[in-house]
Amino acid sequence: MYALVWLLPITLLAAGTALVLFLWCVRSGQFEDLDGAAWRILQDDPPRRASGREADHREG
Repeated sequence: MYALVWLLPITLLAAGTALVLFLWCVRSGQFEDLDGAAWRILQDDPPRRASGREADHREG
C-alpha cells in the first residue's frame, strides 16, 4: 500500500508530461506531412558531379 503513495503521483506526472509533449508536437506541426518522408525515400537522388579529386582518380 505504501508503494501506491509513490507510484500514483509518479505515474500521473509521467502521463501529464507525455500529454504536454504530444500537444506541443501537434501544435508545432510535427504531424503535418506524414507521407512526405515516405515518398522522398523512394525518389532517385540527382546525379552527383565528380569533384576534382575524384575525377583525377578515375583518369589515372
